[in-house]
Amino acid sequence: MSLAASMFSGITGLTAHSDKMSIIGNNLANVSTLGFKGSKMYFQDIMSQDMATASGIKQVGRGVTVSDITTDFAQGSFQTTSESTDMAIGGNGFFKVKTKGQDTSFYTRAGEFRFDKDGYLVDPNGYVLQGWQVDRAPVTHASNVAEVQTGTRIKGAPTDIRLNNFQSQPQATTKLTMLSNLDSTAVSRSDGGANPYFALEQLWSGKASTPLSADTYSYSSTLKVYDSNGSSHDLTVFFDPVTVSNTGGKKVWEYMVTCNPGDDNRTLGTANTRISTTSAAGLLMMGTITFDTAGKIQGMSAYTLSNVNADLSQPGAAKNLNNWTPAPFSSEGYPVFTANFLGSSNASFPAASNAANIKMDFGLRNTDSVTGWAKAAGVNTAADVGNDITNINRLPRFASTEITAQTTTGYAAGSSTLTQTQDGYTAGFLQSVSVSRDGVLTGSYTNGQTLDLYVVTLADFSNKWALRREGGNLFSQTRASGDATTNRPNQAGKGSIAGDSLEMSNVDMATEFVDMITTQRGFQANSKTITTVDALLGEVIQMKR
Repeated sequence: MSLAASMFSGITGLTAHSDKMSIIGNNLANVSTLGFKGSKMYFQDIMSQDMATASGIKQVGRGVTVSDITTDFAQGSFQTTSESTDMAIGGNGFFKVKTKGQDTSFYTRAGEFRFDKDGYLVDPNGYVLQGWQVDRAPVTHASNVAEVQTGTRIKGAPTDIRLNNFQSQPQATTKLTMLSNLDSTAVSRSDGGANPYFALEQLWSGKASTPLSADTYSYSSTLKVYDSNGSSHDLTVFFDPVTVSNTGGKKVWEYMVTCNPGDDNRTLGTANTRISTTSAAGLLMMGTITFDTAGKIQGMSAYTLSNVNADLSQPGAAKNLNNWTPAPFSSEGYPVFTANFLGSSNASFPAASNAANIKMDFGLRNTDSVTGWAKAAGVNTAADVGNDITNINRLPRFASTEITAQTTTGYAAGSSTLTQTQDGYTAGFLQSVSVSRDGVLTGSYTNGQTLDLYVVTLADFSNKWALRREGGNLFSQTRASGDATTNRPNQAGKGSIAGDSLEMSNVDMATEFVDMITTQRGFQANSKTITTVDALLGEVIQMKR
């Protein structure tokens, strides 16, 4: 092997160590780069040259070359920020971003995202973060009973995370929950005469300035509900005990769900009568609640005004109990009533195609929505219940009842409202957003609503070490890396999301400085090889002289 070959071995050492110094320099240069993953270089020897020796053919090395440069995907430390759209991944995975209007995808660990002027959630390069839209549609079983959701549901494929407008649309009230304690020692303040179970309905006068006198009921509770335009309306439920006898200690209360008569824009009957012109204006639902001797709710009835084939413009027709029929049930098993606040067409009774029905929840649910009501023979309308106060079995009841965890009670304590809620709201403007550990992007609005908007998409690769660096904290997939597998954070091996945080560079300066020292020494040693070979060549030249 010649001296020139020895010099070339030294040159390969200088080249390899200078390349490694470039890797170290790049790592140190990015020590403060968000989500940066450091690189490591590995050497290997070059194919050796055969050489004849006294003991046979042996090999002499021809130098060194770079065998591999790999990315260190170790977790970087987290830095807390004041921006709610900053995100850090704790564990495996990459954020998936795309070019606007194109199908080009990139992957990054740097979670610095902001909403741009068009509402897209973008990184500093303008690439849009990908996520799934949240599916807020109700889910029902084949039995037509709504499923209780325990997590955020998603729909479709990952798409651009974008807020088309920063406003929460109003939502009409669809469920009213009112859980009260009705004092079992209270006495009836109204006398229905021939219809004791519906005395309040007989006393109600929607044309009067005060539809129901305060001395005719025992207790009432009011809360606001909303129509689809976001306007609020007061809904009042009146309660009064019914004087019953020979019922084994059971108690019966009548109730009546009402609104301001001026807000009631239903039109009913063959003449399409506007109910606001009748004395039944504002009367939405009525019925009874039955308690056992211990004050626990046992059953209830509910009636709504049907779209009868009669002229409701005739005096007293709208309040005629023959025109009040058992209320239908929602898919969850709650009786429903209709409040047509906006005067919409074909929306004034529960079965109407455009009806905005409201579920009434007193803490009792019907689990047999097919059978519906269990009724005594001949009881088809409110008038059929009659005036027999010794036989409360004529009151319709749910075919199969389920008492909820919190419910209306009839204990010997002052009447009071325990809980009252409704699910409607007016329009609101976005105040802030937040991201959960499961990657759910949630918006908080001025109307008090908190809505799940998107679920962030995380991607991972079978061979992430084969990803290509594209600059700007971005990676792109290659044939060697394989296709990206996407899933929700905290599922299928994907990491969790830390909101208001950013992942810092995983470069350890102490390690890099040690590598720098050893690399420098390696470079010096190889340079010494070249200078030594140069001295030997000088000796060869001197031999001629």
